[in-house]
Amino acid sequence: MFEPINQIGRARNTGAAAATGDWFIFVDADSHPSAELFEDVAAQIENGHCLAGGSTVRLDGNYPTAKAVTAVWNWVSRTFKLLAGSFIFVEASAFKEIGGFGLELFAAEEIELSKRLKRYIRQKGKRMVILHDHPMLTSARKMDLYKPREHLSFLIRAILFPSRTLRDRNACQPWYDGRR
Repeated sequence: MFEPINQIGRARNTGAAAATGDWFIFVDADSHPSAELFEDVAAQIENGHCLAGGSTVRLDGNYPTAKAVTAVWNWVSRTFKLLAGSFIFVEASAFKEIGGFGLELFAAEEIELSKRLKRYIRQKGKRMVILHDHPMLTSARKMDLYKPREHLSFLIRAILFPSRTLRDRNACQPWYDGRR
């Protein structure tokens, strides 16, 4: 699928609109799910109690600070049931019912989706899971592409001014400035 407007949520929604299955699985192009992770997803789907979920993540490469930040994220993700954008599975009807990914954000759209999904799932008496036995291996390429101060600058702006930062494509450089 080709989405002419460069926005993560829009691209994912375009793929979902073309999909025909009962469940959607969103996987970032630079991520590598294992067969065991897919087996865990299948088990969650088959048990019938889950409407959506994700996975903890681990980075490739040797980046101690990034791995520490990832460990904190994994704890936050599991504790608060927040999906990491690199791997999301969701029942198609639930995804469609809540309107898919919102188009107002250029980063952290998976966090906003998580919040809407959690409300919907509570109403249905189901649950969201964050799988952790077989973490998703994802690329740490942004560690080579951006200096630590660039990462820190974005993180500080996103924490202090989330609405203004995450709604501005130019403020979300790691995803939209073209460095690859």
